Amino acid sequence: MPHDHSHPQTELPADPVLRVKALETLLVNKGLVDPAALDEIIETYAHKVGPQNGAKVVAKMWSDPGFRDAMLTDPMPVLRDMDLYGRQGEHMVFVENTDTVHNIVVCTLCSCYPWPLLGIPPGWYKSDAYRARVVREPRAVLQEFGVSLPEDTVVRVWDSTAETRYLVVPQRPAHTEGLSEEDLAARVTRDSMIGTGFAAETV
Repeated sequence: MPHDHSHPQTELPADPVLRVKALETLLVNKGLVDPAALDEIIETYAHKVGPQNGAKVVAKMWSDPGFRDAMLTDPMPVLRDMDLYGRQGEHMVFVENTDTVHNIVVCTLCSCYPWPLLGIPPGWYKSDAYRARVVREPRAVLQEFGVSLPEDTVVRVWDSTAETRYLVVPQRPAHTEGLSEEDLAARVTRDSMIGTGFAAETV
């Protein structure tokens, strides 16, 4: 009698969320993953690490000229003091958008990205199309993100590496004088810190 080698109970479900849960269960049951450690990682990236960290730094740069100068000169001592230093953020460089210069960040080799400040990179940042095109035709890519710039604005493309990662300081929106740093941070978007967007005029 032929033996049926198919075991439906071990097949991964089609839905990505269910597949992840199935893999998580399998790894935990085999003792390869500590559930408490997994929960801590999820908690960290869901609530402690993400664009809100970078937004707070940008808002403080907008509000405090001395802090701004320090971050543009050598941000690492300040980031360490703020506990925003760690894996994927060992060496940061901040580049500032102005009326004449617009900066945009890419990693042409893989997906190097400042996790402690921006969290996990979006899918499009890791895509071959973005990585290849933004170097060759940055204005066209920016247009696709809804970023229209004057012809005389210089576009600078910064290539992140395993050694150095970049964060764009977007221009402060007009008519935001007197706002608190918390209110200013709410205007700072993830895309604006990559260079593929502007800070929000309103929230």
